[in-house]
Formats: sequence, C-alpha cells, structure tokens
Amino acid sequence: MGDLLLVRHGETEWSVSGQHTSWTDLPLTGHGEEQAKSLAPLLSSRTFSLALTSPLGRARRTAELAGVTGALPCDDLHEWDYGAYEGITTLEIHRTRPDWYLWTDGVPPGPQEHPGESPEQVGQRADRVLARVDEAEGDVVLVAHGHFLRVLTARRLGLSPAEGRLFQLATGTVSRLSTEHGRPVIAEWNVRA
Repeated sequence: MGDLLLVRHGETEWSVSGQHTSWTDLPLTGHGEEQAKSLAPLLSSRTFSLALTSPLGRARRTAELAGVTGALPCDDLHEWDYGAYEGITTLEIHRTRPDWYLWTDGVPPGPQEHPGESPEQVGQRADRVLARVDEAEGDVVLVAHGHFLRVLTARRLGLSPAEGRLFQLATGTVSRLSTEHGRPVIAEWNVRA
C-alpha cells in the first residue's frame, strides 16, 4: 500500500459563509477554482493506482482543475448528510441548541431523501472507502469534502468517527496519510501550493 492523498474541494459560497453543505451542489467560487488549479503541482509528480471523487460537482471540478485524471465517482465520498441543518450555520443552530456539536450530536432529519447522518453512519461509509483503498496497489487520491475526509482520517488512524473533530481541514488543500513502521500516520496536513 502506498500513500493516501486527501484533497478537499475548493471554496464555495457556503464554505465561506459557514453554511453546512452536503447535497446542495454549489459550484466553486472563482477563488475556489484558483485553489483547485494550485494543487496540480502537488499532485503531478505522483502516479495514482486509484483516483476517486465525490459525485458532487464541486469535488469533480476540483479534481479536474488539479489535474487528477481518470477519477471515478464514488457515492461513499459524499459529504456528511446534514439533514435539517443543510444550509444552516453553526451560529444559527446555537441560537436554539446552544450546546449542539456535530461530532457528538449528529443532525435532525431533513427531507425524506436526506434523513441526516450520525458520526457512526459517516464512519461506516469511510470504512467502505478505506476497504477499497486497501485493495489498490500504490498511491491513491480521494477528492471529497471536509467533514467526510476528517472522519475518514480518524478511521484510518483507528479512532472513532467522532474523533474527526481533531483534524481541521481547509478548502483547496492536500493532506497525505502514510505509514510508519507499518502503522498509519498523518504525513502532511492542509498543504497548499
């Protein structure tokens, strides 16, 4: 097994405003497109045995602009389903639930097709992605979303899904998970060109 590179998509209007964005498929801002393009030098020296992207446009566009070719869409790379909190900021949520914390409380159900997810449910998706990654030989790149990639990182390191709270992840960055003495480690985090 090689390195696992995690690419968080570039900036969107809602990532700037802090609105929870899962299924709402917003485009990258102009700055987000520039962020994505700037990642190309960080990725161009590697050959990937597997490249996966979230099915959402902001992730697919980031992959394209960053020069990730042949990326396959993977439904499990979708962002955390925020249910009724889609499009709502944490500040707004705290007005009625002052102690609310995504990583321990999850979200209330939204519309029928978006019931929301608990940290454990997101962790199950992350585990499926990691099983697919483990079947690949060589380096793998995943282009996806902030909260999902944080949960995936926690799971790779043997932590509970809620421990993703420990790994702040900025838009338009590359992070690298590797191994040391056969055990998973964070080798680089939040790298920008």
